[in-house]
Amino acid sequence: MSDMIVLNDVSKRFMSDRSVKGKNGAAHWFTAVQPTSLQIKKGEIFGLMGYSGAGKSTLLRLINLLERPDNGQVIIDGEDLTALSAAELRVARHNIGMIFQQFNLMSNRSVYDNVAFNLKVAGYPAKEIHSRVMACLDIVDLVDRAQHYPAQLSGGQKQRVGIARAIAPNPKVILADEPTSALDPSTTRSLLTCLRDINEKLGVTIVIVTHEMSVIRRLCHRVALLHQGDLLEVANIRDGVIEAATTIGQGLIQED
Repeated sequence: MSDMIVLNDVSKRFMSDRSVKGKNGAAHWFTAVQPTSLQIKKGEIFGLMGYSGAGKSTLLRLINLLERPDNGQVIIDGEDLTALSAAELRVARHNIGMIFQQFNLMSNRSVYDNVAFNLKVAGYPAKEIHSRVMACLDIVDLVDRAQHYPAQLSGGQKQRVGIARAIAPNPKVILADEPTSALDPSTTRSLLTCLRDINEKLGVTIVIVTHEMSVIRRLCHRVALLHQGDLLEVANIRDGVIEAATTIGQGLIQED
């Protein structure tokens, strides 16, 4: 199976609070992601896991260049995103869907319009938008909520709208940043089933950040274990068992 996502020695650092100064009044920097290389296969569900501050979400945002790496390459399906112009990158991002922790729905637009908006931005043919929106809402079992507004939905339904919006332009990759953290256990299980079905039926590659080891066990094929910006290891998952080799990785698993 070929690689869908390849990270070659990517790294990212940020300036700390401006009030924090080092010696001689110099700005203080911290490294969120140490130089990291990673390969994620086509059609894989891949997890990013670590303690708070491990660099999980930053690494995820490097994949679609919401955060541009200070060094290294980000290659999606053979295309080097870091070498693209701003206009070319906007087009390339149509192949990368995003699911957010806090849903990020437009409160003044219906469920239908939230999904349709993503298609319009992606330049989807106008005459095909209606059928595509309804097809995506059918996938997430929300056809009967098409004309509802976000305030009329449960948390799980809002996240399903987020999934429908993400898959609408037929992306090759979906990036999910803590998509279950605001949901109860029953809703989480339902959402994971939805994501697994999308992966199996559409063949889309999914990368998910989570602090919940149960999510990793139930959903992912492999998981990258991170610690203080470092990639400790990539562990296989077989029958819900995570095969961690490092001491810190084993500690992460045991704490769940």
